[in-house]
Amino acid sequence: MSQLPPAIFLMGPTAAGKTDLAIELTKVLPCELISVDSALVYRGMDIGTAKPSKEILAEFPHRLIDILDPAESYSAADFRRDALEAMADITARGKIPLLVGGTMLYYKALVEGLADMPAADPEVRAQIEEEAARLGWQALHDQLALIDPQSAARIHPNDPQRLSRALEVYRVSGQSMDKVRKVLKQPLRDCNNCPILSRTWPLLRQIARYCTSELNKDSL
Repeated sequence: MSQLPPAIFLMGPTAAGKTDLAIELTKVLPCELISVDSALVYRGMDIGTAKPSKEILAEFPHRLIDILDPAESYSAADFRRDALEAMADITARGKIPLLVGGTMLYYKALVEGLADMPAADPEVRAQIEEEAARLGWQALHDQLALIDPQSAARIHPNDPQRLSRALEVYRVSGQSMDKVRKVLKQPLRDCNNCPILSRTWPLLRQIARYCTSELNKDSL
């Protein structure tokens, strides 16, 4: 290969056979693997996630697997930071970053960039939680409709996590979610030169075999 691509993206749903294909690619291309999965970043998430076996991970290491305790939070922005760092390291050693997984939000964040959203503010969040306990989430949704009608139209009153975040962003920045999101960080360079492979062919039999295997695991 005269010129290596900046990266290869291998995407698809659970049980599509992404790991098997990724391993085959590493045998014919100078690739190193980066997991793109919001569950596999956590240690102990071994059932229902199609995590590669310990034997596979030992022979074909995947970055960004088993890096956090389940009690820790990990956002799309965290993934983008870690993935870009891993990609730079792999590329610097003359290899191709092969990103494999099915968390499309992570792919989107990596390729398109993310808005520079305000960091979480524990004091503001506590204030919102107190108001919700006292007034109810519907009252807070009514507040959001006055200051950020577009977000209020998207967020249901019974979705406290997203509702709280929209209110927090406004109270911290003085701007609506939509206005903040319009200011994107730099998208991924040379993305148009990255091959994108998708495993989306008929999956019913594979999914049935996968579910049977998961249900038969000793830890269940």
